[in-house]
Amino acid sequence: MPDDSAPLDEHDTLPPSQDPHVGGGVEEPPVTLGGILGRIGPGLIIAGSIVGSGELIATTKTGAEAGIALLWLIVIGCVIKVFVQVELGRYAVTHGETTLAALDGLPGPRLHVHPVIWLWVVMMLCTVGQLGGIVGGVGQSLAITAPITGDYRDAIAVPAKHEFERYLRWKADEQKGHPALAKLSDEQQRRVRNGQRIFEEQLAGLGTRGEEILELVRDGDERADELIEPWTYDDKYWATIVAVVTAGVLFLGRYNFIQNVSLVLVVSFTFITIGNVVSLQSSDAFHVPWNDFVRGLSFGAPERVGDVDPWAMAIATFGIIGVGATELVAYPYWCLEKGYGKWTGERSDDESWASRARGWMKVMHFDAFLSMGVYTVATLAFYVMGVAVLFKEGRDPDGMRMVSTLAQAYVPVFGAYAKWLFLVGAVAVLYSTFLVANASNARMVTDALKVLGVVAHNDEKVHYRWVGILSVALPLTCMAVFWTGANPVTLVKIAGFCQAIFLPILGGAAIYFRFNKTDERIAPGTLWNVMLVLSSLGMLLAGGYGVWKTFG
Repeated sequence: MPDDSAPLDEHDTLPPSQDPHVGGGVEEPPVTLGGILGRIGPGLIIAGSIVGSGELIATTKTGAEAGIALLWLIVIGCVIKVFVQVELGRYAVTHGETTLAALDGLPGPRLHVHPVIWLWVVMMLCTVGQLGGIVGGVGQSLAITAPITGDYRDAIAVPAKHEFERYLRWKADEQKGHPALAKLSDEQQRRVRNGQRIFEEQLAGLGTRGEEILELVRDGDERADELIEPWTYDDKYWATIVAVVTAGVLFLGRYNFIQNVSLVLVVSFTFITIGNVVSLQSSDAFHVPWNDFVRGLSFGAPERVGDVDPWAMAIATFGIIGVGATELVAYPYWCLEKGYGKWTGERSDDESWASRARGWMKVMHFDAFLSMGVYTVATLAFYVMGVAVLFKEGRDPDGMRMVSTLAQAYVPVFGAYAKWLFLVGAVAVLYSTFLVANASNARMVTDALKVLGVVAHNDEKVHYRWVGILSVALPLTCMAVFWTGANPVTLVKIAGFCQAIFLPILGGAAIYFRFNKTDERIAPGTLWNVMLVLSSLGMLLAGGYGVWKTFG
């Protein structure tokens, strides 16, 4: 059995109710399939956090920008991280340590704590910005569905500034005989022409107002910005209401409530989206041919059009889809709160402990892989939807028009009812992410304060007092971020980039825990070890590419 170099009192930050080192609470693991399924849950909570910013926003936007070419990256991004997820969970359950406490015990120099902890702090700040974008998406959806003043709904009737600029470039190229357009593939040419057709229809709907804005953009007049991107209040009023409600729900709620709400919200909208994709495949105009799916899985590269860099969005998407870095850190917290660690008991040389540990690890495997199936199917559905509709129509969801553009992906199947169907679903899936992510963050930040020595390690009352305080403070902070007027998609992309950078650190930590800290009585086999190493290498490549694209 490996020897743990870190003393228990330094890295044991669990409250007594979750701590396997505290006596009592040991349970034998279930052996039947029904019994195992009755004890899963942490993965479903994580799935509730995943199917929102990554799938609805980042994945659909990647499909809209890159087309089918990056399907392979989406599949790998979902599947590859689950091995690191389980390994971090294995360490937490069998050692009775949270993720941050475990990372603080990694070998290397220290700056009061391990430098990895400070990197996590930076990622967490970016995550708060991401959730500001998420609550903004909920606010946008509600501002369209139930306007208070109507200012937001009026504002998004005007196309975005980059669409005006793209149209002017198109007209200039048209006057020259389309030399720039001729350099693109047939597929990209169709996409550009569709985008211009849709823009002209929007412009015609605005009448003289649209022509006035077009002239201002052509002249480089700053007054165009005020007309295209006006300050609106409806979306921010609704975001405030959502944040306040979330703060109250999280302050009063506990594990089972969060698990059940996230499950209902995610499953309902995921089924709607899968149905939409199936229906799109049966239509002549929007179906994606099967040979395109084959091409999408052939490790090809997307074609760049104009100022849109689909690779930049793809790397951010890789960092955030499936189990992102934030969810990888959070997963062991939910495993411990569910009771896996307490039920396994304090690690010992007794064979009874090893038998229980193997049994509860089996439950965790079911939990992690079942949730992976849920979010992989959802991710692929969102991506194909972005390819089938938004990419073909030359649309690109962004800024204050993010939600209204995403809603267009449902129009070909659901017609006039598409907007309402999508908006209800968008509220469900985005709110699920906002709710679960803030619940996870409240627990992780509380633990970070313990690791940093600010909060007592093993005091039950202090632990839940801080979880309650942060359950209120974090949603309100996210709301304040959205009130700054920051672009929701940009916030999500920044967070995705930060998570892509942190992924190889977690992959390396998982390998270290596996080969230096894992009790050999519960060690996985050779195939698992190979997949764990490949998973970590994939995370390293994604993080390295993200750094190169940014600073190279």
